[in-house]
Amino acid sequence: MSLAGSPRHGAVAAFVRCRGLPRAAGAALLVALVATAFAGQRVAVPQFRYLVDFSVPVAEVVPLAHAVILATTLFSPMADLEETSAQPMRRHQGTYLVTLLVLALGLSALPLLAGATGEVCTSAARNVVGYLGLAMISARLFGSGLAWLLPLGMFGPTLFLGVSSANTPEPWAWSLHTAASVPAAVQAAALWTTGACAAATGRPRQTERAEHT
Repeated sequence: MSLAGSPRHGAVAAFVRCRGLPRAAGAALLVALVATAFAGQRVAVPQFRYLVDFSVPVAEVVPLAHAVILATTLFSPMADLEETSAQPMRRHQGTYLVTLLVLALGLSALPLLAGATGEVCTSAARNVVGYLGLAMISARLFGSGLAWLLPLGMFGPTLFLGVSSANTPEPWAWSLHTAASVPAAVQAAALWTTGACAAATGRPRQTERAEHT
């Protein structure tokens, strides 16, 4: 049985390595450890439109970095070879997307070690799901190197325009909402589902393939 399974396991390992996941996971872990050290700090939302006093824990902001770093590993520089492989690459890709999600959720939970509350970590988990979805969409549309484009494009307006005059998050600013917000959770889940479908069914852009050759 072990002999029969070896080629399969080898293919999975090659699938992971050629995307640079170990390196990206190490970088994301380093960011998570630094964030854990500052888990008790809060990030003040700039007073851009209204005179408000609104802030969010660092642990709820850092998932943006986890999502962007992990999304850079979505596509392989050997995509042309994978497409002609006898192995079921679609199945590997689906498993890989779930692996990225589990890894991102694990990283976002690290602040628990520094005393962060369950509510904060629940919000962080929601945020990493939503931002990972945006990063996957961005990687599919613009290439893995620009996986940060849509997440930062969302984060900027959220940070500067996401708080109303009532000192509460706007409905669309899902990453600022409390852990109990069902609409925010639905938006994050919808973004991840859309991103996963885009990543699982899409192919790397030709310009991205050329950059790796």
